[in-house]
Amino acid sequence: MNDGESRSGLIFMAIIALIAWFALVLQLYLNVTSGTPVALALLNYFSYFTILTNILVAVGVSSALWANQTATGQFFSQTNVKAGTAIYIAIVGVVYFLLLRNTWNPQGLQKLADILLHYVTPLLYVSYWLAFAPKQTLRWKDAFLWLAYPLAYLIYALLRGVISGFYPYPFIDVHILGYPRVFLNAAVLTLVFLGLGLVAVAWGRGQKASHSS
Repeated sequence: MNDGESRSGLIFMAIIALIAWFALVLQLYLNVTSGTPVALALLNYFSYFTILTNILVAVGVSSALWANQTATGQFFSQTNVKAGTAIYIAIVGVVYFLLLRNTWNPQGLQKLADILLHYVTPLLYVSYWLAFAPKQTLRWKDAFLWLAYPLAYLIYALLRGVISGFYPYPFIDVHILGYPRVFLNAAVLTLVFLGLGLVAVAWGRGQKASHSS
């Protein structure tokens, strides 16, 4: 168990872990029972930024809670890793709400998974980060380092699209939009990631200044 967190923070993390893992398993079940060949269903499952980022949250809070003496637990307990995770999962919720929620109409268990993955887990993790996670040691360069994950995902998604014709999100669908528009969309999202990262660092440095004064 992680001794560096308050009791309330630990409880919050445990709740996030339970909800995130439940949502991920539920969505996995829905994918593999959808009638799509299992191998393709699994590949599609792991091709969504939403799924990968919810996995990041679930693994992060679980390892920080229950395996914090391991290399994985220590990695996910780092201040900059928690902040980066908060930014990634916040983007999941914001992009879905602004750009994707009206593109389909999930029902039943799919709607439950949709709500948990895109709204509940993002809100809970960002709330945890704001209320409990340390932030004072964040550095300006962290905001640029945090871009590595979304850029790596973009490269993967575009390469998979070239090979298979499958694009997980409409705003990176080269078949419909073409490369110039897709790269413009990617540039805008990159600036959003960077801007949110800079805000997170400024927030942490502001707390450090207030504590030292």
